[in-house]
Amino acid sequence: MKYQQLENLECGWKWSYLISKWKNGESITCHLDSSEAQSAIKKLKKLESEPTKVEDWIEQHMSQELDTKLKQAIRAKRKRHFNAEQIHTKKKSIDLDYRVWEKLSTRSNELGCTLSDAIEYLLSEASRSEKASKAVSSLKEDLSKLLD
Repeated sequence: MKYQQLENLECGWKWSYLISKWKNGESITCHLDSSEAQSAIKKLKKLESEPTKVEDWIEQHMSQELDTKLKQAIRAKRKRHFNAEQIHTKKKSIDLDYRVWEKLSTRSNELGCTLSDAIEYLLSEASRSEKASKAVSSLKEDLSKLLD
């Protein structure tokens, strides 16, 4: 397995995930009776400081429909957590207007590369163009000095 499973950390993530789902109004328990569901939610809330007991709560009270979603969310969280440890694997985000993203996407498709590769390519091309422009300007200045 590529990413190590850390029980305490992941139990905390599971607790947070379940609480956020509950706050968003989703049913997180397998209980049909609302009083049983509320009782289970109260138990879950009390487990905030005891993350390892969340696993027991999940086995006893969590809705089966939520099982797959919880596993996917924890897998994604684990991946982001371990990737964030190193600068080259850490996920970065930039804010682009849609029209800019569209142009960049078109350009990356033309080049047959990713958006990141396209940005890197365009920056290096701009840098080369700027250096060439400076060299031409310098040559023009030198030429005009020689002619004067």
